[in-house]
Amino acid sequence: MATNGPLGRKLRMGIVGGGQGSFIGRVHVTAAVLDNRATLVAGAFSSDAARSKASAADYDVPAGRAYGSYTEMFERERWLPEGERIDFVSIATPNHMHFPVAKAALAAGFHVVCDKPLTLTLAEAEELARLVDASRSVFVVTHNYTGYPLVRQAREMILGGELGEIQAVRAEYIQGWLRTRLESEGQKQAAWRTDPARSGAAGCFGDIGTHAYNLGRSMTGLLPDTISAHLKVFVPDRPLDDYGHAVIRYANGALGTVTASQISHGRENDLRIQIDGTLGSLEWRQEEPNQMLVRHNGKPHFLYTRDPNAPFTNDAGRAACRLPSGHPEAFFEAFANVYRAGFDAMAAAITGGSFERVDTIYPNVRDGVEGMYFIEQSVASSNADGAWLPLKHPLARR
Repeated sequence: MATNGPLGRKLRMGIVGGGQGSFIGRVHVTAAVLDNRATLVAGAFSSDAARSKASAADYDVPAGRAYGSYTEMFERERWLPEGERIDFVSIATPNHMHFPVAKAALAAGFHVVCDKPLTLTLAEAEELARLVDASRSVFVVTHNYTGYPLVRQAREMILGGELGEIQAVRAEYIQGWLRTRLESEGQKQAAWRTDPARSGAAGCFGDIGTHAYNLGRSMTGLLPDTISAHLKVFVPDRPLDDYGHAVIRYANGALGTVTASQISHGRENDLRIQIDGTLGSLEWRQEEPNQMLVRHNGKPHFLYTRDPNAPFTNDAGRAACRLPSGHPEAFFEAFANVYRAGFDAMAAAITGGSFERVDTIYPNVRDGVEGMYFIEQSVASSNADGAWLPLKHPLARR
């Protein structure tokens, strides 16, 4: 791997969010710098100016580039000399801030890496897509589970026809951390995720159901057609869903299911997917990400492992690996793979070259729009007692 990548220097990163008490902000920074292709130089770490400046030392950001707001950061950074100002901004805030921050970053001419779901509403997501299309900015959405080596391996196997025609997709994301009302105890992560004003129309389905849905879309390439969903609030006095189930009809006739829970005892971060085709099936689980089962009737089950030197590993799986077999790669590395693909596009944009904007290896703004459509149609279907509603958005990746 070339030091600093094709640009020949490190990309300069700014971050919005990630202040003291944040989980995902630290993940973004760790992933971004993992391959020595970026360095964090500026941040608006909190909506509270004092806390933002206090958080800067945790990231070794100089006090002079710890800003009291994202608007201040963009205004001051855009007027710095070209060799000093940030190249891109990572958005690691609660959902309600994704749209205004991303819109301002695009207006200032910066590239963007945005956490999911893309925005608070579908209308915001669609406007953001129009702004991205009208810009020269790279826009990455961190559906990070698409970055795992065996997920990329599976995608190439499926698109190459090794499983035959895909007929069924079962994706589930099961957690248990919101079994009690942590939001009433001042737990920061629970508080905003269960608040409609900051999380959006869905709780569990917006937070983790979108990951399960996106994983199926990314691995199979199947176009959705319609959806029927049932969302439920099981913990008393919680305003947003903490459990849900959806059935998806795909355009080719396949059926899919998405199940998401944050109230299942003893479950930690259990994202798994099973895909059935006419020639075979596969299964992958995020908590054991370096193994994948592939099954064919009448044959022994095949256990694929994350091994960049094995003859069964395809180019996509190999390119996503950093370590030899037997040395587990997991969450940070998968997150970093999303960043790395985005960095390639940013380098091309910065040097005046062309870069792919739709059919990207990293999740892009179109995937973000699809995720918001999935959320809003799931909620609408559930409110209509599971009525079948359209799910194919005009901006869906083909």
